[in-house]
Amino acid sequence: MKDSYKISDEVLIRRFQSGDENAFEEIVHRYKNRLMNFAYRFVLDREEAEDIVQDTFLKVYQNRYAYKEIAKFSTWIYTITANLAKTILRKRRNRKMFSFSRLGSEDKDIDFPSTDRDTQSSIEGKFDEQIIQKAIYNLPEHFRTAIILRDIQELSYEEISNVINAPLGTVKSRINRARLKLQEDLQKMRGKE
Repeated sequence: MKDSYKISDEVLIRRFQSGDENAFEEIVHRYKNRLMNFAYRFVLDREEAEDIVQDTFLKVYQNRYAYKEIAKFSTWIYTITANLAKTILRKRRNRKMFSFSRLGSEDKDIDFPSTDRDTQSSIEGKFDEQIIQKAIYNLPEHFRTAIILRDIQELSYEEISNVINAPLGTVKSRINRARLKLQEDLQKMRGKE
């Protein structure tokens, strides 16, 4: 689709509802990376995040006629993704199993980090990012959802309110409390280094 970003999401979904498969492809193109980022930060597992995004697009495809322009399309698709991510987390909690996939393969060679200053900075940057992601992951689910949608996905407070189905004041409170908790947890983690 030429100049496709000039076309709103709502116009695209209407076109898709009318049978235009190219409109669906454009929706996937627009949202796949954003949803992957959102899902990954929610579940901290790349394969599960990919499954969530794939399932999101499958639900959008199958339920395209369920979308009504009461809310923005982005709100609808993020709600689907958040609900799928919450389902994964619930299943994970119910199983209470340790995921060995995160440990890596036993037959992998161990790479020792270089002492090169640039490499060391790169490693520290990745380590910091991992610490932040772990701290976000450890937040209570309602805080995690709110802060990811606001600070990472950059949704407005109103959009977040619609996605999580909570009053605007509750959204602002959760985001503020999540930031405070995150700051506190990161300071504790920094103190352990």
